[in-house]
Amino acid sequence: MNHADAPIEPADRATPPCPHFGPCGGCQLQHLIYPAQLALKATQLTSLLAPLGLTLPEMQLHFSPPLAYRNRIRLTLGEIDGRLRAGYMRADPETRDANLPSFLPITQCPIAAPILWRATEAFLALIPEHRASLRTAQYIPDQLELFTAPDESGLQITLFLRTAAKSLPKDLSLAFTAFCEALHARILELTGAILTGAGIALLPPTSTQRSRRAETIRPGPTWGSSGLNYSIPAPHNNLPHTAYWVPPGAFFQANRYLLPELLTLVTGNRAGGLAWDLYAGVGLFSRALAGTFARVTTVEIAEPAATALASTGLQNLAAIKATTLDFLRTAVLQRDRPGLIVLDPPRTGAGPEVCALLARIAAPTLIYVSCSPQTLPADLKTLTANGYRIAELHLLDLFPQTTHIETVAILTR
Repeated sequence: MNHADAPIEPADRATPPCPHFGPCGGCQLQHLIYPAQLALKATQLTSLLAPLGLTLPEMQLHFSPPLAYRNRIRLTLGEIDGRLRAGYMRADPETRDANLPSFLPITQCPIAAPILWRATEAFLALIPEHRASLRTAQYIPDQLELFTAPDESGLQITLFLRTAAKSLPKDLSLAFTAFCEALHARILELTGAILTGAGIALLPPTSTQRSRRAETIRPGPTWGSSGLNYSIPAPHNNLPHTAYWVPPGAFFQANRYLLPELLTLVTGNRAGGLAWDLYAGVGLFSRALAGTFARVTTVEIAEPAATALASTGLQNLAAIKATTLDFLRTAVLQRDRPGLIVLDPPRTGAGPEVCALLARIAAPTLIYVSCSPQTLPADLKTLTANGYRIAELHLLDLFPQTTHIETVAILTR
């Protein structure tokens, strides 16, 4: 059942906090009070796991502040009446009114950290002064990504230009530097920008995937810092905050409020000889594990996260650039066995071969962080059929107001 079509009790109804609710497809549950949103997600996750026929532990729910939680947003840019506006794409094309444009300009985004929209407004206000140099027939501003530190003390932006050109002319690069200096005067938290990640990224001239991440992006010039320092309270009392270097374009979890709880859940009070962090990203879990495990092996194939992992400087952290499947095909033949495996696969899930290899490696504890309740059941079925049991099941509401469900399953054998 679609969340939006589910029967709603009168007591569960809420006035959507965003004026763009409905046309904007991003936050489908704003018409529900927050406890009802979480209950709905728990019901869906339970129904998806029920066919497994397993005895599941009691699901533990982890709440988030329902608004202003996002540390990163990516906005679509478009011109309306000669003025550059920022917004999102309208709801699902299958339900979209054919008479309406697909681009939806917005005036606010209540789920975003306040600095993100404040910086967006400053960006849009400055564009007219720099229009002649930053927008030409060849270089069209298409998207704007903003990423902030959890306390909003630092900000990175990326301006994506749509162009058929393979590089930017020098005068455009100089114009971008001047623009960033002007923007920094208004937004002092701005630490870096790129015409490709924190600056300018170059997109193909046309695309049916507009405002999505399926396009090949080519880098352009930068301004200021080439990444963002992101600090999370450590899950171990005897350790300092866990600090991350997040380069432009690298995946990083978007809920600034729940990240400490997620980190504690996965890595807190865990120690030993060897831990593996699969689909590691920039090392959200592995950097914390490196404080309590003698050795940590991270596996990541995507750039720029793989490079960020390789440059941590931690002597007991080995960064391997490979797919998880390729790594496991080799690792299963080795004698070295981890005491803990953490995996955080993409929406497609880990898949049957990865899960079968994990079962052969047989780490005593396996922690599966899932962003897709649709693919999670099949992976859990393979793992539990090969000796694992689900010891803990957690639903973390990393994306309030939306239908997204994040699950942490802790498996033991």
